[in-house]
Amino acid sequence: MAWSIADVARMSGVTSRTLRHYDEIGLLAPAHIGSNGHRYYEEDGLLRLQQILLLRELGLGLREIAAVLERQVDQVDTLREHQRRLLAERDRLDVLACTVGRTIAELEENEETPDMGKISRPENLFTGFDTARYEAPAREKWPTEAEQSAQFAATLTEAEAERLQREATAAMVRMAEFMRAATPVTDPEVQAEVDAHYQGICRMWTPNAAAFKALGQNYVDDAQWRAAYEHIAAGLAEYQRDAMAASADARLS
Repeated sequence: MAWSIADVARMSGVTSRTLRHYDEIGLLAPAHIGSNGHRYYEEDGLLRLQQILLLRELGLGLREIAAVLERQVDQVDTLREHQRRLLAERDRLDVLACTVGRTIAELEENEETPDMGKISRPENLFTGFDTARYEAPAREKWPTEAEQSAQFAATLTEAEAERLQREATAAMVRMAEFMRAATPVTDPEVQAEVDAHYQGICRMWTPNAAAFKALGQNYVDDAQWRAAYEHIAAGLAEYQRDAMAASADARLS
């Protein structure tokens, strides 16, 4: 049995445009193309698309997915490996849920004793986070900048890397507080946070106005980056993007 590209798009949630792109780059070819010019897929194609989507969920870029699929021998063994990774990801998300729950409990408990500080063990804020999962999409979209970032990261000690991670999370929390207060993205305090964000990026590579705007949009469009912001507050990715766009227009254009 064969399914049209429209059928596959409806079943999978993958757009026809994306399916055509997968065909163009040799990742997922249709079984045949009809006289009407439409692509048709058979069962093997659907199974391959499932594997592509599974690997995307696990944070792999398209080049890495192609390499994985090229190496696979036994389909069932491959699916078992995907299942193992998904179960590991489920366990990681369970840890993250506990981390957020612990933070909520501490914040609520310490509302009654503000002089004691909000968080007793700040290192617990970062239990379960895996920042490496964001590297593959970055390498795919911005290979030169990603390589510069990797070179910078390689110079950091473990303590320095942890400090930068804590600072980045703290900056996201501050932006969330501005957002909750309905502070305009053009407000000087918000723009000061964005400028600090820009200066941090400049330690690795120097974006111009268009690149800085594109980076802000990526925080919204990329599912993994968006989730990172949504862990802090719903709508934060859009607020960060808009603040970065305002900064690019005012300072970098």
